[in-house]
Amino acid sequence: MRRATTVLLTGLLTAGGLAALTPSASAATAPEALTITVRHIGPEDRTCTIDADLYVPPSATKDTPAPAVLTTNGFGGSKTDQGALAGSLASAGYVVLAYTGLGFIDGDNCPITLDDRAHDGAAASQLLRFLGGDPSIEAVDKTTHAPVTVDQVQTQATTLPYDPVVGMVGLSYGGEVQFATAAYEQETYGATRLDALNPQITWNDLSYSLDPNNQLPDTTASNGSVSSDDPGSFKYQWSLFFTGEGVADGVADVASVNSTTTFANYVHDNCANFSSQVCVALSEVAAQGYPSQTSIAFLRNASVASYLKDVKVPTMLWQGEADTLFNLQESVATYTDLARQGTPVTLQWQSWGHSHMAPAAGEYDQGDLAGSYEGQQLLAWFGHWLKHDGSTAQSGFSYFRDWKYPAAGGAESDAAGAYATAPAPTAAASPRTYYLSGSDIGGATVPAGCTQTTCASTSTGGGTLVADKRSISPGQSAWSSTAPIGPNYSETSAVESMPSPEPPPTDPPGTSVRFLTAPFTTGTDVVGSTRLTVRLTSPVVAATQMNGPGGQLVVYAKVYDVGPNGTAVELPHRLISPTRVFDITKPVTIELPGIAHEFAAGHRLAIVLAGGDDAYRGSTTPQPVQLVTGNKEQQLVVPVAG
Repeated sequence: MRRATTVLLTGLLTAGGLAALTPSASAATAPEALTITVRHIGPEDRTCTIDADLYVPPSATKDTPAPAVLTTNGFGGSKTDQGALAGSLASAGYVVLAYTGLGFIDGDNCPITLDDRAHDGAAASQLLRFLGGDPSIEAVDKTTHAPVTVDQVQTQATTLPYDPVVGMVGLSYGGEVQFATAAYEQETYGATRLDALNPQITWNDLSYSLDPNNQLPDTTASNGSVSSDDPGSFKYQWSLFFTGEGVADGVADVASVNSTTTFANYVHDNCANFSSQVCVALSEVAAQGYPSQTSIAFLRNASVASYLKDVKVPTMLWQGEADTLFNLQESVATYTDLARQGTPVTLQWQSWGHSHMAPAAGEYDQGDLAGSYEGQQLLAWFGHWLKHDGSTAQSGFSYFRDWKYPAAGGAESDAAGAYATAPAPTAAASPRTYYLSGSDIGGATVPAGCTQTTCASTSTGGGTLVADKRSISPGQSAWSSTAPIGPNYSETSAVESMPSPEPPPTDPPGTSVRFLTAPFTTGTDVVGSTRLTVRLTSPVVAATQMNGPGGQLVVYAKVYDVGPNGTAVELPHRLISPTRVFDITKPVTIELPGIAHEFAAGHRLAIVLAGGDDAYRGSTTPQPVQLVTGNKEQQLVVPVAG
């Protein structure tokens, strides 16, 4: 625990914006630095000033206007994070406005509102009007203080005044604001000025992102476990990181806006640069271990899950396979609902995400879009929807295969060959069912050939996963949680690199059980979320769950790749599925992490159920649990491609 906290605090001191990709090239078009005033923001009727950079390519003039792109930063970042991307888009002929989002360091004391559409969406809506030439949007050059209007952007005759031909692009926090902007305009005007979106590595439901509960309401849930109304297990490490980032930005802005404003008053009035509900949610988790229904509703309100019906703009979703903050399930939920309502949408699972921000060589380069695979996809998307230049827009679903990179016979930079396609996420793989069997794997705490520091999953008890239901044998396993946090270890959230290699995932004896398949005879590709159905028993929990979430069982489910003889154990991208069980007297179906992973020939797939995790806030009291096998009801459904 001390080690994790130290690493997180170190990250807070050294990070300059978690969700900022390192560009490889600088902007070719020099930007004009602007201060833009937006008014009537939110029910508080705030006036906020926005720090922005305007990039106008030489080809864009009043007589030959060009389409525009609006972009903003990830959490804790600023407009400068978008410099390489904006320059590359300007080189492709787009007018680009890059701006610092509300609440980050911009010389303004408007707080962070978690991309709420009434605040961040309303502010971005006025920036769209600015790009459309609206003279009522006050903008001044930061150097000359002269007023600035835009007449180099193409406009279109619609029911909306000052309607530019415009798209949005951005990642993480800069991804969700695109949904907020589209929905705000649709709700306010009955139409939207936006013509195309590219949200990257962002959330569907922030209540799920920060407090995930992966129990499925039923085994056929089309949107998976995202958007449960029941509390889950709080990601305290990720939350600590973002809270520190937001507070630091708020302190900087307080000093620049009004030196007479004391920090104490700022914390009291603005929840240290956040909406007040954020502080309420954090205090609830600290006191009771989980957020209230009010806080869940607040977080969901700041999420596209609550207003997706108002998003009608063509959307190219990118989500990271290496992402323990906003996982692949969130992108599937967004994609599914957009497709269901007829919104043009495509989904791509890429190699990089919040847990590993470096794309594979040749995969994505913000400063050289035309020279990278995803950059080409972005240019084609905007070319199709903004320029209408005949570009073929990506459709359906695609996913990165690290086991195919570099592509056979190709160079390492040939990222395109590492991607596979399917009509939709659900069409990428077919279900393969295994049954939990009680053939006990024994009490070996460390697999043969391993030590406690070199191999993972030192669980005791469990059994096997059999493909033939006639091979099921009865057995019994047991484990218990021991503390609200840990001792099981999967990751240190928000920290990509450490002074020494990050420790392997571990599940100490007595805190977990494990079930394994037989070794695969050929390479087996798993694409999507595995689903586990089990029947658990715990007299302790059965007696306390009636008292509410604090008395319910908290369990952590994982998918491991176990090499021959157990000498190599991998937790793909360190992803796990926390679950707070609604009712332990009934069978439980858990959606395990979405992955794109090859289990090589000779390797085995293992599922682990654990009582705790070092990155999450679990049960405050020990919870002994038993799992009895011997029937076909307890099964694992694995999505296998090919």
